Amino acid sequence: MSDEPPRLSDFDTTDDPASDPLFNVNDETTTQVFERKELLKVGHVPQSTRIVGRDSEIESVAAELRPIVRSDPPNNVMIYGKTGTGKSLVTRHVTERARQAAGAQNVDVGTVYVDCAQHNTHTRVARSITRTLNDEDKTAISIPRTGIGSGEYYDYLWEVLDRCYDAVIIILDEVDRLESDDVLMQLSRARESGKADCHLGIVAISNKIEYRDRLNERVKSSLREEEFVFQPYDANQLRDIMEHRRDAFKEGVLTGDVIPLTAAFAAQEHGDARKAIEILRHAGELAERQGDELVTEEHIRDAQEWAEVDRFEELLRGSTTQVKFILYALALLTKENRGSEFSTSEIFTRYQQICKQLDANVLSEHRVYELLKEQAFLGVVESTRTGGGRGQGSYLEHRLVQDTDIVLKSVLRDSRFDSIDIDE
Repeated sequence: MSDEPPRLSDFDTTDDPASDPLFNVNDETTTQVFERKELLKVGHVPQSTRIVGRDSEIESVAAELRPIVRSDPPNNVMIYGKTGTGKSLVTRHVTERARQAAGAQNVDVGTVYVDCAQHNTHTRVARSITRTLNDEDKTAISIPRTGIGSGEYYDYLWEVLDRCYDAVIIILDEVDRLESDDVLMQLSRARESGKADCHLGIVAISNKIEYRDRLNERVKSSLREEEFVFQPYDANQLRDIMEHRRDAFKEGVLTGDVIPLTAAFAAQEHGDARKAIEILRHAGELAERQGDELVTEEHIRDAQEWAEVDRFEELLRGSTTQVKFILYALALLTKENRGSEFSTSEIFTRYQQICKQLDANVLSEHRVYELLKEQAFLGVVESTRTGGGRGQGSYLEHRLVQDTDIVLKSVLRDSRFDSIDIDE
């Protein structure tokens, strides 16, 4: 018997792939709701005519990067704002226009976007930047995915920059997720220290306006960045944003109340345009799966709850299962009790019970305390110090920032929870 694992092609399938009922695009039980679904994808950078309510922000960021078109050094930029205020969208839009304008002047500009929530270590960021910017046809350099450290990646990077570019703009999205300031130090001092001849511009994006206060003084000094704060969209702007994405759907599919309701939901969440777009996409997918010819208010309300769960999962992206155990414990305590704030010891006791049910390792109470503080930093929970009663001293109490049911639904999507008895 062969030790080779079976290939997907070895499994029995339908004799006629064109009529496979599992993937039949002509199935009468489904409807064609979308015309250009890519307009509703998170990360999609639309044409400038579709970017609403951010004209002044576009001009401000462009003014800092404009020197690059003349082959002069651009200014570093720090952009703050809540989720869904257009920070990444504007930055990617402006940097691409800067690259194209520079190219028209025979200035070779490279751009790279790094999601620091995913690439949160020094080595991962260095690898992502270097591999993205490397043009192997020009450099004849093959950069390995693994097996080397950040120092080696930077050595490759300086060589790539000098061989391929006059200037490079590096976008560090969710920069506050980085484990250290080393990335900013290396990049901001590269030309000054003689490591690279090309100009480097850094655009750092953060949801946390206090982020700069945490930076090393040497990093602050070398960055010398311009700072901008993106304010939340108002309800009218959110409606305009939705109207500019209406052609993502086939004509006449959206009922009249869909866009106003979607904008209202997003306005309640501090003007989050990304949330509005996600809700609209979810609603269309629900209508399509249900075979409905119209996207209605009911689809929007159902999609809003799913979007909440998805957004919370995105917030937890990269978190360990142990963190989910802890959040699940806090969510259960919140649901079972009238109070919403609980001490570390109360959460730890409930966490121990969950680990026992799932036959999982139990962390120390101190480690649970540290992980709760990390989640407070990420905005998942809120921790406040209380004076306690007489003789008790002060201690931290923690509460969920997100709706309890959303947290429960999100963490229960993790397959590790499949065997848990929710009613126990």
